[in-house]
Amino acid sequence: MREILILGRGGQGAQTAGNLLAQAFFEKGQYVQTFATYGGARRGTPVMSSIRVDDRPIKVRSNIERADAMLCFDDSLLDQAFLKNADNKTLVVVNSTRPASDFAGLGDYRIVPVDGRRIARDNDMGKVINSTLLGAFVAVMGQPGIDAISDVIESNAPAKKAQNVAACREAFDKFSATAKEPSL
Repeated sequence: MREILILGRGGQGAQTAGNLLAQAFFEKGQYVQTFATYGGARRGTPVMSSIRVDDRPIKVRSNIERADAMLCFDDSLLDQAFLKNADNKTLVVVNSTRPASDFAGLGDYRIVPVDGRRIARDNDMGKVINSTLLGAFVAVMGQPGIDAISDVIESNAPAKKAQNVAACREAFDKFSATAKEPSL
């Protein structure tokens, strides 16, 4: 079983990203369990999406204690409270303009920064970064594949379908070239 955590602030699209990623795994024939936690019912408060993926039915009903992969929408949220669910094998993708070396003080983690805002802006997406981050995340994880996530994004995007898919694919291409090994 693979366990994934996605952390963001209310309004950034982290919950949507979690649902899209879960749907992409499901459409690839995987069993999926997804649930969310909210810090408060207002824009800007921390929200987390938890996803379990397996080839067999999932019977675990507890919180994720150690994630295989994590996606963080805001580098100001990347702290020990979030990383307590990680170890040195956990892949951590974070939306940030800072280099990976800037996160060395957090511990021995596999942190991959993604400038999601730049890629989103370049694709006429403004501040909407979830499609971009999903493309990078899928590239570095090695699953569920660019076609699976692109199809789900295209079928679920309420507007700018082509731009959402283009941003996803651009991030995937950029990070699949740098991914050394799939994490999951």
